[in-house]
Amino acid sequence: MSHEQMNPTIEKILENIEKVMIGKRNVAELSLVAFLAGGHVLLEDVPGVGKTMMVRALAKSVNANFRRIQFTPDLLPSDVTGVSIYNPKEMEFQFRPGPLMGNIILADEINRTSPKTQSALLEGMEEASVTIDGVTHKLPKPFFVMATQNPIEYEGTYPLPEAQLDRFLLKMKMGYPDIAEEMEVLNRAQKQPPIEDLYPVIDLEGLLALQQEIKEVFVDHTLKRYIVDIVSGTRSYRGVYLGASPRGSIALMKAAQAYAYMYGRDYCLPDDIQYLAPFVLGHRIILKSEAKFEGISAEEVVNQVVARIHVPVKRLVK
Repeated sequence: MSHEQMNPTIEKILENIEKVMIGKRNVAELSLVAFLAGGHVLLEDVPGVGKTMMVRALAKSVNANFRRIQFTPDLLPSDVTGVSIYNPKEMEFQFRPGPLMGNIILADEINRTSPKTQSALLEGMEEASVTIDGVTHKLPKPFFVMATQNPIEYEGTYPLPEAQLDRFLLKMKMGYPDIAEEMEVLNRAQKQPPIEDLYPVIDLEGLLALQQEIKEVFVDHTLKRYIVDIVSGTRSYRGVYLGASPRGSIALMKAAQAYAYMYGRDYCLPDDIQYLAPFVLGHRIILKSEAKFEGISAEEVVNQVVARIHVPVKRLVK
């Protein structure tokens, strides 16, 4: 974790989130990394650890339109994307937008719904548009999905296929709060929920401008090579059945640019890449059954791959 001076606007957004979410600053930071990089987040967690509060606080901080979709086994694709309804007065079909037509979407328990409905959400994430009855409808900008899924062992879940997991920039776990944090949860639960008192730190135009600035963050060619070496290292690692794709390389570079920008730098460092690699690449690799049997996680495998790769040492400043 970095101790550099954080970008003041981003610091204020994080402060807003921390008013409603106790502890878990790294989860808030990583969610912001994905949001600023124009990506999406997958949170694998048990219900009731404060995910909804965090996403609502983020939406309020950037004055964004927030929507929550509760995924259930009987949810239809049109319940997510919207539907065309015939208007007899106008004698034409009119589009009624679904909950996906917001800026910040909390897609709750995404692995509880059918693959067909999952793919409606994932098409929107990938294409920034949805197609209904042959007509393409653009999604608003910015567009950010935080999807949650129950741990895979739960009954009645439809695991996301690897190609769809690849659409998420980052995957992480939130975990239960520790004892002190949970005591603070109880203390705050007695008072007025602070979410109503949050004020926007930046508007959507300002946020889109930030996202553009992040694309300009400098990534030295030695660092690009470092990213490619790590990603290709996952493909030849002994415990890995299927390594990360080139989309993983792009995701790691974009995440590193956003992380550097958060910490007030206009250039990336090897540290950014090392820190982010397990979150960006862990869900993009499939382990062999013997690695799973040994209890090794995909994130641990990524850390082992990173440990083997030579770190570029020259000063990476423009």
